[in-house]
Amino acid sequence: MSRSWRFDTPSQTLALHSDGAVPRVTYWGPALPAGEDLAQLARLSVQDVTGGMIDRLPDLTLCPLARDSFPGQPGLIAYRGGEMLHPDLRLFAADDHHITVRDEALGIGLLFTFETEGDIISARTVLEADEPITLHWLSAPVIPGPQSGNILDFSGRWIGEFQPIRNAWTPGLRLREATGGRSGHEHPPFAIFSDTGTTNTRGSAAAMHYAWPGGHRMQAEELPDGRRQIQWGHAAGTQGTGTRLECADLLLTRADAGLNGCATAFQRHIRDRVVTWPNPARPRPVHYNCWEAVYFDHDLATLKDIATRAAALGAERFVLDDGWFGRRDDDTSSLGDWVIDRTKWPDGFAPLIDHIHKLGMTFGLWFEPEMVNRNSDLARAHPDWILGPDNQVEGRQQRVLNMALPEVRDYLFGQISTILSTHDIDYIKWDHNRLLPIADAAQAHGTLELMARLRQAPPAVEIASCAPGGGRIDAGILRHTHRVWLSDSNDALERLRIQHDAALFLPAAITGSHVGPRTCHTSGRVIDIRMRAWVAAQRHMGFEMDPRELTEDEAGVLTRVTAWWKANRHWTMSADILRLDSEDPAIIAEQQMARDGRRFAAFVGRAVASGQILPRPLRLAGLDPAARYRVRLVNAEDAKRLSRGKPALKEGPQEASGTWLMQQGLTLPWSFPETIWVVEGERL
Repeated sequence: MSRSWRFDTPSQTLALHSDGAVPRVTYWGPALPAGEDLAQLARLSVQDVTGGMIDRLPDLTLCPLARDSFPGQPGLIAYRGGEMLHPDLRLFAADDHHITVRDEALGIGLLFTFETEGDIISARTVLEADEPITLHWLSAPVIPGPQSGNILDFSGRWIGEFQPIRNAWTPGLRLREATGGRSGHEHPPFAIFSDTGTTNTRGSAAAMHYAWPGGHRMQAEELPDGRRQIQWGHAAGTQGTGTRLECADLLLTRADAGLNGCATAFQRHIRDRVVTWPNPARPRPVHYNCWEAVYFDHDLATLKDIATRAAALGAERFVLDDGWFGRRDDDTSSLGDWVIDRTKWPDGFAPLIDHIHKLGMTFGLWFEPEMVNRNSDLARAHPDWILGPDNQVEGRQQRVLNMALPEVRDYLFGQISTILSTHDIDYIKWDHNRLLPIADAAQAHGTLELMARLRQAPPAVEIASCAPGGGRIDAGILRHTHRVWLSDSNDALERLRIQHDAALFLPAAITGSHVGPRTCHTSGRVIDIRMRAWVAAQRHMGFEMDPRELTEDEAGVLTRVTAWWKANRHWTMSADILRLDSEDPAIIAEQQMARDGRRFAAFVGRAVASGQILPRPLRLAGLDPAARYRVRLVNAEDAKRLSRGKPALKEGPQEASGTWLMQQGLTLPWSFPETIWVVEGERL
C-alpha cells in the first residue's frame, strides 16, 4: 500500500509518504503548487548508500524504530512484562488527517493526526495497545531537521525567563528536557530552526511549540549519515503504564520573512484559536495587583485606600493576592485551606468588593490550588493526598497535592467554587510556586481537568497561569487559561528583554505586564516611571506597586500612559508584534502592527548606553512599501536636556513612504539609557 498526504497553510506545506510502513516527511517548506506529484517527491528524496553504511538507509519516519537499524534516537521506547518492545508497524488505516500503523502480532498501534488552523499545523501521536504497556518515550510526529542554519531555543530562571540560546547543528544529540513537572523557566517548550543569516525581518525559519504544561523533552539530532531529526514529547518516563498513551499537540509553522513570520503565526493561533475568552467582546482590563504593595499584611482600610488610588490611575480590575485564607501570615502555613481568614476579614470580602465596585473595578483573587503546607488543616486531615515521599525537600515551605486523585480534585473544586459562587469574582490568579517532587504526566492531566471543571461551572471567570512568573507557559495550559504572568520581575529593563523574546510565541493580549515599584523588589534597581509605564503598556497592562509611593509627577505620567493604552487597546491587543532588527545592541525595539495594516506603534527601548554617540536609524517592518504613513513621537516631551538638536520627530508629526520607513528608518532623538521612545504610525 503506497500513499501520500499533504497538509497546507498559507505559508507552508508538510508532505508525507508511505510505501506500506510508517510514513515519513518528504517535504516541509514553503507552500507547494497544488498539482505537485507527492509520490515523485518521495522518490526524489531517497538518498544514496556508500561505504561504511548498512545495505539500506533506514527511513527517518514519523516514529523511527530501533528494529529498523535506525542509527539515531528511536521515537518509541516501550516495555511489556519487562521486555522492550520492537513492533513491526505497517500502514493499517488512513484518511486525510489520520494515519494508523499497527503491529497485529504485538497488539500495538500508533495513530498520527494532523490538523491545520490558520498558519499552524498541529501534529500528534497516540499509542494504542490491546494490553497494557509501560511507556518510557513516545515522540510526537518526528520532523526532519533543516540541512542549514542553527537551533534557537530558550533557557531561563526565575525573574530571568526566555533567554535565547543559539547553537549550530553538530553531529550527535542536543537534548532539552523540563523534568520538574511543568513547562519550566529552565527549558520552555519552544524552538526555532532558522537558515544562516536569518533575522527578525529577513530569512527563512521553522518553529515548533510543544503544547504541554507537564514537562517535555526535545531531541534535535544529527545522525551519523548527516540527516537530522527533531523529536518532541512528554518528559521521559512520566507517562507510566496503560493501553492508550499520547503526546500533546506539536504546533508547527514556518516563514520566509524572518523570525517575525513564525512569531505572528503563533501569536494569532494562541490568541484567536487556543484561548477561549469568557467574554470575547470585553476589552482587556487594566489590572491592579496588591502583592508588592502589602504582601501578606491585609488590612481593609489600607486596601480600600490603595484601590481608590489605583482606580484614579486607570485600573479596572483589583486583584487580592496571597494572604487572605486560613492563617496565612507568611508562606509557611495554610495552603490548601481555602476559607477566608476571619481575623483579617471579619466580614468577609464584601466590604472590599463593594468598595471596588463603587470605583468601577472588578475583583480578582489569588489561589495556589495544587499546593499544600504541612502546617494546614488539609495536610493534617489528609497526609495521603501529598505527592512524593515524606522526607522530600520542600520548595517555598510547601508540598504538592496529588492531582491525579479524583478526591483531591473534588475537594479543590468544592473549596474554590464555593468562594467563586458566593462572591462577585471575575478573575483567578492561579499560582504554582514549586517544582514537583515526582514528575508525572497524571499530575498535569489532573490539573487541566480541574481547570476545565471550574470553567464549566458558573460564574465565568478568567484564569491566569503563574508558576512563579513564567514557569508554566504553553498552549496546553492556555486552553484553560487567559493570561500568563511572564515573570515575577517587575524590573522594566528585565521585562523589556523578556517580553521581546517571548513575543516570538506569545501575543500581547495574554501577556501580563505590570508597572512595578520605584525600587524594584527583585533587582533593587530604581527606574523612572516613564520607562516602567511604557514597558507595561507594550502588553496586557497593570500596576503592582503601592500607589501611595507615587509623587504627583509619577502619578500624572502613569495616568497619561494608561489612558493611551486604553485608547488604543481595541487594536493593540489584537496586533501582530514584530520584533525590529536594530544595528545598535543597546536598543530593544518592536512594532505592534494592526491586523488591518492601517496603524502601528513602535516601542524603542534603550537598555544601556550605546557604543556610538547618535542613535542609528531604526528600520520598521510590515508596512506597505507604496503607501504613505504619518508618524508621531508620542512622548516627545521626554527628550532630555542633552538632546539639543532638531530631529523632525521632535517637532511634530511627519510623513514618509513605507519604503523609506523600512529601508532608511526612523531618526530618533538622542536619549539616556533606561529610557524608551514610543512612535505612532497611521497609513494615509
